[in-house]
Amino acid sequence: MEARDVPIPVPALATELQFAQRLREHLEERQLLDGRYRLQEVPGGRVALPVLEEKLDQLRLPQEMPCRLVRIQDPLPSRAARRRTPAQKLRDELQRLLGESWSEELESDVPHTWQRHGDLVLLSEDSFGAALWEKLGPALWETVASALGAQRLARRGRVLPDGMRSPNVTLLLGQDGWVEHVDNGIRYTFDVTKCMFSPGNITEKLRVASLPCSGEVLVDLYAGIGYFTLPYLVHAAAAFAHACEWNSHAVEALRRNLALNGVQDRCRVHHGDNRQLELRDVADRVNLGLIPSSEEGWPVACRVLKKGTGGVLHIHHNVETPPAPAPRQAPLLQAEQGSPEGAGSDGEVQRPMEGSGKETLGARIRPEWQRWAEATAARIQGLLAELHRQPWRTSILHIEAVKSYAPHVHHLVLDLECRPTLPA
Repeated sequence: MEARDVPIPVPALATELQFAQRLREHLEERQLLDGRYRLQEVPGGRVALPVLEEKLDQLRLPQEMPCRLVRIQDPLPSRAARRRTPAQKLRDELQRLLGESWSEELESDVPHTWQRHGDLVLLSEDSFGAALWEKLGPALWETVASALGAQRLARRGRVLPDGMRSPNVTLLLGQDGWVEHVDNGIRYTFDVTKCMFSPGNITEKLRVASLPCSGEVLVDLYAGIGYFTLPYLVHAAAAFAHACEWNSHAVEALRRNLALNGVQDRCRVHHGDNRQLELRDVADRVNLGLIPSSEEGWPVACRVLKKGTGGVLHIHHNVETPPAPAPRQAPLLQAEQGSPEGAGSDGEVQRPMEGSGKETLGARIRPEWQRWAEATAARIQGLLAELHRQPWRTSILHIEAVKSYAPHVHHLVLDLECRPTLPA
């Protein structure tokens, strides 16, 4: 291993300063210049331009450019090399360690993206196959951490089918998986080996933070580590929150996060299955942030809504959206159940765009989204009427497209207003 740490001399062409620019142009034109290193002075009052080792046999220099081949023991990196991406640095370092053993197959195992949480880097499940481990052993993880500027490494596996969406994460380097992440001024701490964290939900967390919730009571039925509970409390000014979660690891992180953000006195944590939740008639707003479907929580959401005034449900769901023909104009989506003014089932709503590629309030409401929203509104209306033995009305306030979850599958949030119908 020590022999690998000895710098490998870099071939270069040494010439007099007056010929340096012409020589550089000649080498660049023929793609022979090694861009990782910069021109530097060498003994004899000359300057040297590094060239690619693998192309030395292609050197054909005009006689009017007097130069000679030298080897630079400590080449100086070029500005471009200093601007290398972390992925490039990682690949170059592994290639340096393995030397002639390096291959395209090994390079294909080197990741180009990862998640960073402070000093911990979370790799994707297809990062670094068995071949690299067999060649480098434990030194592989130390090399990766050093190249990526991390102290700890972990690798993600497939989500466990345990009903809690528990992560299957292996800690590769370091003593524990606790990290801290900051979104919109809110601090989240969690153990990456025990709890999920989805950066793709940041747009919904920002939207939640802007909702007018002053004085309201929130029930978050799938609180996790506080993804949405905290924006409601910290930024949306909810007066109080009931946070429900059955994963003990997430509950531990949730309690820490409430304290970290100074809102622990405005939240009660309910640890257990929310279907057995004993709360009734308390909520102005209910968050149902579970995908692919939160449908099992709909009866619970209806029970916790204030029966005298109702409130708003935020219902998350994955909706399949097959490729559609070109959109056509349609009336504004209102879709109040029982009202003849609601949009037709085939209608699409056109609104001004609010961002490139982001399908939100400002984007086209696709027919499949609208049909799902209307069906959900009708189902909730029925549950409320059955529960309270009186008519209720439900109105679609908004359909938010959070992200594309898979090809032709969108993670949506339906903002649904639910109010009791007062006697005439």
